[in-house]
Amino acid sequence: MLIRLEPRAEASRAMVYQSPLIAVVLTLIAGMIMFRILGTDPLQAVHAFFIEPISTVQGLAELLIKATPLILIGVGLALGFQANIWNIGAEGQLTLGAIFGGIVALAFFDVESIFLLPAMLIAGIVGGMLWAAVPAFLKTRYNTNEILTSLMLVYVSFLLLSYLITGPLRDPDGFNFPESRLFHDSALLPIILEGTRLHLGFLVALLFAVLAWLMIVKHIIGFQIKVIGMAPAAASFAGFKEKKLVWLTLLISGGAAGLAGAIEVSGPIGQVIPVVSPGYGFTAIIVAFLGRLHPIGVVLAGILMALTYLGGDSAQITMNLPNAVTGVFQGMLLFFLLASDVLIRYRIKLGAPRVREVTQRQEGVT
Repeated sequence: MLIRLEPRAEASRAMVYQSPLIAVVLTLIAGMIMFRILGTDPLQAVHAFFIEPISTVQGLAELLIKATPLILIGVGLALGFQANIWNIGAEGQLTLGAIFGGIVALAFFDVESIFLLPAMLIAGIVGGMLWAAVPAFLKTRYNTNEILTSLMLVYVSFLLLSYLITGPLRDPDGFNFPESRLFHDSALLPIILEGTRLHLGFLVALLFAVLAWLMIVKHIIGFQIKVIGMAPAAASFAGFKEKKLVWLTLLISGGAAGLAGAIEVSGPIGQVIPVVSPGYGFTAIIVAFLGRLHPIGVVLAGILMALTYLGGDSAQITMNLPNAVTGVFQGMLLFFLLASDVLIRYRIKLGAPRVREVTQRQEGVT
């Protein structure tokens, strides 16, 4: 029997915003089935994965720490995605931000100044922007696919970090371990919740989300981004400069990822190490779509995705489950989200299309 998808006359706006919740529920159900197949009590496993990690103030603080880079990167990517600019290399831009911020911290290792931390964060933004400028230049000059160029630069950034951390940035007193010196106190983000590791970076991420929302809603640039994404021909007719918006969205998303990298090394890590991120740049892509490309939605989605990282660690410790469970949950969430979006825009039909339907479709094309 032939199964086909038929476009709906109009997608339900309510369902567009409800689909993330549907995807979360379906992910929980599928996760419980998976735990049962693994021979684990599903309720106990779900409790260990989603409830136990945030049952204390310390756990909630760790949740917000992990959500910080996801929110920063997710909001930046969402701006570009709205304009159909697909920056997939945020992981590399995060790495460059960590490198640039770390270089500033180590260059002024013995300097105690209130300007050191802001200089590190600015350097991180510059590093992320420079890395994002490469696909921006290639796209606007040679019409190169930004998906491929930004993604390939991720691996270049990893190699650059590996070279620096085993060479110029390596701690001379670190017994040849591939890590830098621990940063001076002036280069560390202040703690905002006493007794935890929650740092000022979380408030910076929230501020960035609010500013992005204001730009989308109130500023002409936000209007141009939405028009180019929804109707490129209309944007061109209106005289919007597409190349300028390509540069703008890629630089914003790259700068946000670079800032996330600088915050990571000046916050929970406190030094430059071979692996700065467990994959925040790639996970933030899911965060952006789960948040419906809306800055406020991205904040909530970032907190939810941060829980998958904490839950994976908790389930590994308390129930001896593989750490790969984190990636499985993230993958299932993306799968159900995309599936929900498809069914919002299309309806499932059985059997071959009737002659009348084919004729109407052909008339619509002509």
